[in-house]
Amino acid sequence: MASLEDRFVALPGYGKALGLVAVLALLSVGYYSLVYGSISADLASANDKQKQLQDQIRDAERREKQYLELTQELANREVADRQNRRILPENAEIAAFLQDLNRVAELSGLTIRLVEPRPEVRQELYSKIPVVLALTGRFHQMGKFFYNVSKLDRAISLENIRMTAPRQLPSGEVVIDVDVRATTYRRPLPKQAKRK
Repeated sequence: MASLEDRFVALPGYGKALGLVAVLALLSVGYYSLVYGSISADLASANDKQKQLQDQIRDAERREKQYLELTQELANREVADRQNRRILPENAEIAAFLQDLNRVAELSGLTIRLVEPRPEVRQELYSKIPVVLALTGRFHQMGKFFYNVSKLDRAISLENIRMTAPRQLPSGEVVIDVDVRATTYRRPLPKQAKRK
């Protein structure tokens, strides 16, 4: 029996070429199925994974942007809320209110003859805290007082202003007496605090 090598040598040239082509075809099919096919599948899988990751990155960037916007909005709201709590506090803070009025009157050069706190008046969205004041001073000092009260952080309204006719003091100074109701406001306590 002739060996495989002897048979190959005995084949004519076209048979050898066909054998070579068949071997190359088998090697190509084997390479494609064993190496290229798995690499191609891995590459397709990696491309899909890359697309998913890019989508996740875009989603994360969108969420980060949204988070930063919400964080900034929250910070802005906290600043506005602190300002609103100065303008309209939850507690009456009568002592601080009277101290502010007294300080403004002294800076304006007025004499306070009377300070008479009145009962708090509750409204639906706020409570009024009125204080009746009797002041004495020159006309421009009164104007300065009213202007400076308008510049205080806390919401204050000056109502029922009554001025007397000017009178001259023995020193020659002309003064007027003013009676005014200074009203400040406070926000209602949260519902949880009311129940306690």
